[in-house]
Amino acid sequence: MKKTKLVLAYSGGLDTSYSLKRLSKEGYEVHAVSVNTGGFSKEEIQKIEKKAYEMGAFTYENINALPSFYERIVKYLIFGNVLKNNTYPLSVSAERIVQAMEIAHYAKKIDAAYIAHGSTGAGNDQVRFDMTFQILAPEINIITLIRDEQLSREDEIAYLKAEGVDIPWEKAKYSINQGLWGTSVGGSETLTSKLPLPEDAYPSPLTQKETTTVQLEFTEGELTAFNGQKDTSIALIQQLHELAKTYAIGRDIHVGDTIIGIKGRVGFEAAAPLIIIKAHHLLEKHTLSKWQQFQKEQLANFYGMQLHEGHYLDPVMRDLEAFMQSSQKRVSGTVDVRLHPYRFELLGITSPNDLMQVDFGSYGEMNKGWTAAEAKGFIKIASNAAKIYQHIEKKS
Repeated sequence: MKKTKLVLAYSGGLDTSYSLKRLSKEGYEVHAVSVNTGGFSKEEIQKIEKKAYEMGAFTYENINALPSFYERIVKYLIFGNVLKNNTYPLSVSAERIVQAMEIAHYAKKIDAAYIAHGSTGAGNDQVRFDMTFQILAPEINIITLIRDEQLSREDEIAYLKAEGVDIPWEKAKYSINQGLWGTSVGGSETLTSKLPLPEDAYPSPLTQKETTTVQLEFTEGELTAFNGQKDTSIALIQQLHELAKTYAIGRDIHVGDTIIGIKGRVGFEAAAPLIIIKAHHLLEKHTLSKWQQFQKEQLANFYGMQLHEGHYLDPVMRDLEAFMQSSQKRVSGTVDVRLHPYRFELLGITSPNDLMQVDFGSYGEMNKGWTAAEAKGFIKIASNAAKIYQHIEKKS
């Protein structure tokens, strides 16, 4: 009898392994799919594939979504200098959107009747995955065993052992999720409001203590060279990450509002994203007008919030992207950055579009484009509105 096709978003962890084993035992033709947004090595992909077939997968597919992830999302996070709550570069939430879209497209391609994922009912990912699937593939039903049956970790392990799968499923002390745009770190400390993550919780230890200076080159807002060497933006992000992580740069803990309305706390390590965003922002401050910067900050903050909450497919997001893309036409130049253990500093920029030109005067020093009388007249007129208000206020 022909089995019903089902696509499972598969990571190789306990939740998705349980789902794969049980769904295959229940008669589904399970197509396990992993989506690579920067967190897989070739060796890890081979291990995950081997485990998938051992658990009963009919097929296994690892989709390279790095180009899509950069072009669809990361590029605009850089253009917008997006940091959730002025802290978090949306490392995981940005990945989940692309992963969900790739899973939905794959399920439609093979004409699957079901999509399954291993999310619980207490997190953000269930919203991001389900919303994306319902929008892109409304005809495909969604199965979430862990959420629907409120399964505990112990329940899942007991089932797998009963099925002859006796892989050691000890829960790691820290939950690590690595991708192109940063690594999240969760542990018992992040479930509190007070405790910091210890040094050994972060995946990249401090190994470099001698300071060094690097140069980032941007062309219309995109990273196009690192220390004078041109490459793809993806490759340059990875190169910067490999160097900056040795300085243990980019560590922090983000506190924010989850999609389901509760507060959440998560640690992260995002050396390259934070350096790139801050360097890009400095270049923008030199090359964009005051009102370009102001409007972009408002829109980019909204863009980041909508992305975080799973609303990437709303058409307003394309409108915001068009605005941000347009704003980058003059954002070209180099930024010098000095790396230190645990921190970095922005040294300065060089750009043909630098608006800080001495032809019109040096700030706080001397004026070349106006007279003293003109400055006094400008100040007098600029103060008129407040002067009138204060005059009426005194009378009342």
